[in-house]
Amino acid sequence: MNGKEYIEQAKRSESTQVFLEGKERLLHAGMGIATEAGEFLDALKKSVFYGKELDRVNLKEELGDLLWYMAIAMDELGTDFETEMERNIEKLRARYPEKFTKEKALERDLEKEREVLERE
Repeated sequence: MNGKEYIEQAKRSESTQVFLEGKERLLHAGMGIATEAGEFLDALKKSVFYGKELDRVNLKEELGDLLWYMAIAMDELGTDFETEMERNIEKLRARYPEKFTKEKALERDLEKEREVLERE
């Protein structure tokens, strides 16, 4: 399955009880992303600070849930996983031409990064 196929399959299970379009659909996706990221962090917190065994199956489930909400957001924004993966790597190449450095992280060329992000 590729990213475009995933988006089409994810849309099949999107809520149809409420007609979601535009900002409402993005709000639903954004709230879901925040919720699932919180669940991912909560599992890590319980392992790191409470000594609970790390539940890798649960972490993978939360990542899958994040993908679902991302698919809904990408569909609404008219993009897909492959496009955004490539765009993200291009941005990181602009930020760190050789490799990550603390200096480059602190002294980012935001105009150059924005230029990369705005390319179609």
